[in-house]
Amino acid sequence: MSAATTPTMTEALRRALDQVSDPPAVKDLLFLEAWERDPKWGSGFALRVSQIRRANPELAAAIRAEIARH
Repeated sequence: MSAATTPTMTEALRRALDQVSDPPAVKDLLFLEAWERDPKWGSGFALRVSQIRRANPELAAAIRAEIARH
């Protein structure tokens, strides 16, 4: 899935999605960005985002920084 067909907020995620072709991985990265924008879900979601952050620490930091600038 390309960034052009995926609704994203951050440029960091758009760049990352250009490198990913695995649909579950794309879903995880979109979830990460959504969580960084609005982290109000339950503990199961927090665990999921924690795992995604551990697997993609630079991307998670870039998304958080970009969101903080807006």
